[in-house]
Amino acid sequence: MKKIAAATLCAAMLLTACSGAAGTEGGSGDSDSRELVLSTYGLSEDISAEEVYAPFEEQFGCKIVTETGSTNERYTKLSANSQSNIDVIELAQAMTAQGISEGLFEPIDLSKIENSQYLVGSAKTLAEEGQGIAYTINSIGIIYNPDAIDIEITGYDDLWDPSLTGMVAIPDITTTFGPAMVYVANDHAGGDIEADKGEAAFKALEELKPNLVKSYAKSSDLINMFTSGEVAVAVVGDFGVPTILAANPNLIYFAPEGTYANFNMLSIPKNAKNKELAYEYINYRLSKELQTKTAPALNEAPTNSQVELTPEQSVNMTYGETAENARVLNYTLVNEVLSDWIDQWNRIINS
Repeated sequence: MKKIAAATLCAAMLLTACSGAAGTEGGSGDSDSRELVLSTYGLSEDISAEEVYAPFEEQFGCKIVTETGSTNERYTKLSANSQSNIDVIELAQAMTAQGISEGLFEPIDLSKIENSQYLVGSAKTLAEEGQGIAYTINSIGIIYNPDAIDIEITGYDDLWDPSLTGMVAIPDITTTFGPAMVYVANDHAGGDIEADKGEAAFKALEELKPNLVKSYAKSSDLINMFTSGEVAVAVVGDFGVPTILAANPNLIYFAPEGTYANFNMLSIPKNAKNKELAYEYINYRLSKELQTKTAPALNEAPTNSQVELTPEQSVNMTYGETAENARVLNYTLVNEVLSDWIDQWNRIINS
């Protein structure tokens, strides 16, 4: 999603035990060393170490040890090792839902996470439903070249307009926002995705096909597609927008009303050794003070509704009303039917 800083994947870690009570604000005066093992993406490690990890280590008298890698790599490793030493894991929403269904994670006690009360609407709903704790949010929107089209685009339904024949690109089903595109098609069709498992959505996608140039695998692919004039309109995650606009500043991006969100989540593995310290870290990660820093420093849209960003800081982020009103996918459903959706997608879209 963002440029990944060079990071070392720790294959094994030796942890030292501690005698202090977890969660005690001992600061640097604690004589005993505690370690919190954090499984993370490894994005912008230098910035994370300075802005996120160091203040927590000082406040709680501990050391954060990171284990880095992609969502799939780290999830697979955790799933295969029931005795993993990970205390907190950051995963995409889909993998978090899968881990919950497979019983890998500790049921979250929100009473231990004071800052969870300030979560934006959909993130708070997920937390209350036991679906993990969202620490950053992104969403899909529409980016287009106003000089290359003859209609005013105001929402997702416009993607089906006949005047856009051969002009549209959408994220592939296997990407972060591929399943969200199925939900968009379901909304266009007026279907009930929970009941028909996407039947109406795929009929709508078949109707959309004449307008499609292709489905793309990486948002960076859109840079050349817009530059060459291959596409005029695309559905894209907001995390990809800054680089696309940097290369094509005349493009316009917006998130239609009622768009779909995707979260990065924090979870505690069931066999974590330092659960109380893990709760402290999650609460800290949701704090107004930290998220006010990480929004501009790490380009992480805040999930704490108390965070106030300037227009310059929040441009193209899922923030404010967009964050409050964004809808969420039912990833329990998506994970259940995804293989079938991929088959249908390849027959209809990629054939």
